[in-house]
Amino acid sequence: MTESRTNLSPLGSSGPEAMADPTPGENDVLGNSKPRSVWNDAWDSLERNPLFWISVTLIVVFLVMAAVPAIFTSKDPTDCNLSAARHIPSAVHWFGTDIQGCDVYSRTVYGARSSILVGVLATLGTTILGAFIGLVAGFRGGWLDTLLSRTGDVFYAIPLLLGGIITLYTFPNEPGTPYLVMVLKVVGAIIILGWPSIARLMRSSVLQVLPHDYVQAARALGASSWRIIRSHILPNAVAPVIVVATINLGAYIAIEATLSYLGIGLQEPAISWGVSISDASGLGYVRSAPFMLLFPSLFLSLAVLAFIFLGEAAQDAFDPKQH
Repeated sequence: MTESRTNLSPLGSSGPEAMADPTPGENDVLGNSKPRSVWNDAWDSLERNPLFWISVTLIVVFLVMAAVPAIFTSKDPTDCNLSAARHIPSAVHWFGTDIQGCDVYSRTVYGARSSILVGVLATLGTTILGAFIGLVAGFRGGWLDTLLSRTGDVFYAIPLLLGGIITLYTFPNEPGTPYLVMVLKVVGAIIILGWPSIARLMRSSVLQVLPHDYVQAARALGASSWRIIRSHILPNAVAPVIVVATINLGAYIAIEATLSYLGIGLQEPAISWGVSISDASGLGYVRSAPFMLLFPSLFLSLAVLAFIFLGEAAQDAFDPKQH
């Protein structure tokens, strides 16, 4: 999987004070109808979307699982017994045991932490970096816009997964590499190649917002660039970025699993869904012990789909054609 490169339009043609939908809202103390903001309309749309609630429920479960795995299992994922290797699912081992005799269920639960941690950190990094570069490029324009845009085009032309493979093969993990270093290497590889899509989207949104009357009025009144950006540009340009970042989070979790499956991402003793899938895929274990592969793959698929569906629900909610 690769990150989403969906092109979305900014929220609309009005500033935060006038960013309203023609649909009347609640009445104020004088009895006048208050205009409803795009954010209010988007929330109303999300509330009516079953897919939104399903995805949010799954995401909450996975986030709690990653933060407090002991709630879901009392077994130690590193407590292994070779004499119990590849046992089928039972009342003692719900998902069976792997080739080392470790409980597959506990490793699947604890694996959520690494996979989601990489996805969240990579999403934060690409979104913050890409949004900042896109904002500067679109707002400043001129030679700086040209320089940043052409630089982004160079990185954008490199497939994210392929670039990640090359980067991690160039800087492999040595034996005894600390867990945090392995995580940061994977995150760094994704950020290096993942920011251009966010930057292009943010730049496009800013360029569509800049010509509006409220921005020009703020400039005419002598408002500082920071005030214009904070009060007028960001509230109208950031929604498409949030939508794509949500979809990207799911994609980055899948990319971590792919890199770990190839043996260049997270590695033992780290526990992640990708590492579990990699361990289950060798020496014919797919046929002799399919449960070793089934359950980590199922959790991975549900997590990825949950974030993608949440992003798609948000995209529909912010689409003016839906209101």
